[in-house]
This record gives sequence, C-alpha cells and structure tokens, in this order.
Amino acid sequence: MRLPLVYHPNYSCPFPAEHRFVMSKFVRLYDHLVAKGIATADNLYQPAEASISDLAITHSPVYLMGLQDDSIEPKAWRRLGLPWSQGLVDRTFTAPNGTVLAARLALQHGMASHLAGGTHHAHYDFGSGFCLVNDLAYTAKTLLSRGEVNSVLIFDLDVHQGDGTAALLADEPRAFTCSIHCEKNFPFRKSQSDLDIGLERYLDDDAYLQVVRETFDQLLEQQQPDLVIYDAGVDVWEHDALGHLNVTLEGIQARDEWVLRRCQQAGIPVVTVIGGGYDSDHARLARRHASVVESAWQVFSER
Repeated sequence: MRLPLVYHPNYSCPFPAEHRFVMSKFVRLYDHLVAKGIATADNLYQPAEASISDLAITHSPVYLMGLQDDSIEPKAWRRLGLPWSQGLVDRTFTAPNGTVLAARLALQHGMASHLAGGTHHAHYDFGSGFCLVNDLAYTAKTLLSRGEVNSVLIFDLDVHQGDGTAALLADEPRAFTCSIHCEKNFPFRKSQSDLDIGLERYLDDDAYLQVVRETFDQLLEQQQPDLVIYDAGVDVWEHDALGHLNVTLEGIQARDEWVLRRCQQAGIPVVTVIGGGYDSDHARLARRHASVVESAWQVFSER
C-alpha cells in the first residue's frame, strides 16, 4: 500500500503569473511528486466537484451562488484578493472535496495527503486572504455530521491565524481548533480558536519546534481525536514573502516529520493539507510544499 494522494488537474487554473498567490504551485507540486516516484497512477485519487448544497454545511448559499456567478460586490472580491474566472470557480468548488476525500482515505489507511487545501481564512459569508471556501471546517463538519468521526483536531501551522476555521467551528464542540501562528501578521482581526498560540516575529527553528512539539503532545493526550487535519503551511519559512518567522527548510521538514510520526505512534489517522506559502520562485515554492508529502511518504512507508 502506497500513501494515498488526492489531486485534481483544475487546481492550477489559468491565472496571472505575477500575482502574489502562486496558482501554479499545485501542478508544480504534482509534477515534482511524479518525478520523484511518489505520485503514481496507483495512489492518486481525484475528487468530484462539490455542490452548493454540499458546501452549505459550512457557508452561506447566497455567498456560494455569488462566487459561482460573479455577483459578489467588487469590494468583497478585493478582500478575497483573487480575480474571478470560471477556472477559479471550478477549483474552488473541487478542492474542499479533495480534503474530504483525503480525510476519508486517512481514516481508512491511517494517513493521506491532499495536494491543496488549508484555505483557513474563508468565513461563513465572505472570503479573505486568497481563501474562498474553508476546506478545513467543511471537512470537519461533513465527517461529523455523517458520523464518520466523533472528534476532529485541526492542527493549523500556517504562519497566519486560522480565523475562518475558528469562527466556523466555534459552536462545534467535537472539533478542536488549534492555530500556532505569527501574532503580528495577517489577519489583523483574529477569531478565537479553541487554542491560539501567537508567536513573536523572527522565531528560529529550536524555539518554534519546541512550541509545536509541546503543544501537539498535550493536544493528543487531552483530545484523543479520531482524526487530525494537519495544515502544514510553509509560509513559516525564513524567506517567505509574507511570513516573518526564521524557520529554515530543515526546520519545516523536522516539523512535518515529527507531527506525522507522532500521529502514527498514537494510532491516530492524519490528513495533510499544504496551507500557505509565498515566493516569486514558483518551483522553489512547490518544493517547499512537497516537504509534508515527502515526510508522509517516508513515515507511511516505514509502517
């Protein structure tokens, strides 16, 4: 059995190459994993597009229809930070089901990776920070509502606080949200997660990894979740355009491998999503995002 991977070709839709959001990173990540022999026909799974009624478990149907037909006010689109296109709509309605599919594969096999996801700034009736639909909250609510799990831990290590996820799951006691992020960074108006740890700027590997390890150990013991959704943002990197932390590539790799090994040791299924990362070098960004998939591949193969 090989590590299950979830991907759809529509994830990298036609998009301005100079935009801050690197839309090409998804296909570049996929191509990188194919070249390394990690992604093959044997372990790739493709999600179906979600409907408005599917996504309404998390989001306003009016908002979702506005995304679909481009009827949202220009001010709201500016807050999103992305230009409307049919390709953007198609990927926006597909990627959340990719996280659901990867979560179900993780429940079946112990671990799975989605080659997208982590859109944690999307709220009930508005998007923000390049996030239109919140795949993390959508996955948690979908699995909980159908009785596929009784408890979920969302462990969000994107450098930006998971404000949308926190708000969407605030009234769901079976989903525990934890965000470890750079405090003085976007979003400047933060929501309240079940556990928020705001880091000082320019934290280095040792201090960062200590916080991650101590926090995750405590959460696994306290929560004993049926599933961990791990948002492995790589915008914690020391040279990320929007990060403000001093975590090296080696630190990111050590973080990802440790989190995944801890889940495996505890016998808790874990699904990974790639979260945020910003870089004018698009190929380098894709290699950074590959860290969590390569770590999952290694840990999964050693079972």
